[in-house]
Amino acid sequence: MGIPEMPAPDYPAEVRERLEAEARAIIARYPDSRSALLPMLHLVQSEEGHVTRTGQRFCAEMLELTTAEVNAVATFYTMYRRKPSGDYQVGVCTNTLCAVMGGDAIYASLREHLGVGDGETTEDGKITLEHVECNAACDFAPVVMVNWEFFDNQTPESARALVDELRAGREVTPTRGAPLCTFKETARVLAGFPDERPGAVEASGSAGPASLAGLRLAKGESTPGVVAPRDAASDEEGK
Repeated sequence: MGIPEMPAPDYPAEVRERLEAEARAIIARYPDSRSALLPMLHLVQSEEGHVTRTGQRFCAEMLELTTAEVNAVATFYTMYRRKPSGDYQVGVCTNTLCAVMGGDAIYASLREHLGVGDGETTEDGKITLEHVECNAACDFAPVVMVNWEFFDNQTPESARALVDELRAGREVTPTRGAPLCTFKETARVLAGFPDERPGAVEASGSAGPASLAGLRLAKGESTPGVVAPRDAASDEEGK
C-alpha cells in the first residue's frame, strides 16, 4: 500500500499574504469564483516556476474546491508544469507542416545539442525543451516558440544558435510579438496582471503578412507573391 502522502505544506506567511491579495483581485473578475481557477494556476506557477502541491492547495482553499478538482485541471492543460522547469520553455512544433518543413530535424538537433529529452531541463536551469503538436503558425513553418513567443522559419542551425544565446543570457528578439521575458514572468501576465515592460503590449499579437494573405485576397486586394484564385475558364483550360 505504501505510506500515504502527507498534506502539502503552506506557503511562508509573507508569501501567502501577498498571493492572497493577488488571488482576491483575480477572483473579483468572475461571477463564480471557481471560474478563476485557470488564472489562479498561472499565479502560483509564477511564484515557483511550476504548479506545486502547495500551489494546488492554495488554489483549492481560495476557491473552495477540493485539491482533487484543482489537480484535475492542473494536469489536463500542458501550459501548467508539474515539475521544476527552465527560465525558457523552448517548444518545437512537430505537427504535419512544420515536420515536413524541418521541425523534426530541429527537435532532434536541439535534443542532441542540449543533452535533454522531451520535457527535460538543462543542468543550468535555463532551457526546458518540448515538442508541441501545433503552434498555430503553419504559414511560418517550421516554428519554434520560447515562452510562447514566435521564432519563425527556423532551421537546426538557427535554433541551436537561439538556445545558445538564451543560455548565455544575451537578449534575443522574437520574429514577431512581445519581447521575451522569463517563464515565471510570462505566467504572471497569463494570470491577468499588467505587463509593465515598456512597449511590450504594443508589440504583441501581430499577425505576419502570410497569415493575412487570404483575408486580403477575400477583400479584393492584391497580395504580391500569392497565387491568384483560379476561375472557371482557367479550370477548363487546364483539363
